[in-house]
Amino acid sequence: MLGKRLKELRGKRTQEEVARIFGISRARYSHYENDRVQPDNDLLRKMADFFGVSVDYLLGRVENPKEILTDDEREMYDAVGNMPFEKLRELFEFPEAEEEDIKDIIKQIELIKIRRNQIKNRG
Repeated sequence: MLGKRLKELRGKRTQEEVARIFGISRARYSHYENDRVQPDNDLLRKMADFFGVSVDYLLGRVENPKEILTDDEREMYDAVGNMPFEKLRELFEFPEAEEEDIKDIIKQIELIKIRRNQIKNRG
């Protein structure tokens, strides 16, 4: 998700131009846009500041570029995202679930979150 967001935010600037701003090589920046490697936290914050978005947006955790997750939301998101399949099965109390079932549940949670944000931003 990071790579996709970086490409969108770069707009008409070249990779060379953006890389120079961050003090890195064009090749290194290209690796970020192509999701080959992840930037360290310091560079991630610089990218978010430069593009005027939240780190959570760059990482694909939220759809609104300005939204920032609370510590509790971030902790839950990270926990679920890094949780082994068997633990997710337990968490959702769905012992016969296949991996695709769990992925569908997580997608539904994401859709609910997106709708909640849309409603919140309208108000």
